[in-house]
Amino acid sequence: MSNLTQQKCEACRADAPQVSEQELAELIRDIPDWVPQVRDNVMQLEREFTFKNFKQAWAFSNQVAELAEAEFHHPSILLEWGKVTVTWWTHAINGLHKNDFICAAKTDALLK
Repeated sequence: MSNLTQQKCEACRADAPQVSEQELAELIRDIPDWVPQVRDNVMQLEREFTFKNFKQAWAFSNQVAELAEAEFHHPSILLEWGKVTVTWWTHAINGLHKNDFICAAKTDALLK
């Protein structure tokens, strides 16, 4: 597991830099199950998690919400029967910041 899970999110302002292409290539290696996607011209990280039923998916969604509050960094969470889709990006900069990779790694760690 990467050291991203040991890091904390930092406060991010609108003038904070987005991750560069090189940083993206390096950071994504630590979270290989996450897919960088562009939606409405905003780069985001997304991963789909599957579960045996709605109750397990719901419980995981709650864990992600608790993580988000602890890091004060909030994703999109789509809860469906047996599936949760989590999408991280930094709203303040309309793109990806290192915080998103930290939170993606910590989301993965919830299943371990």
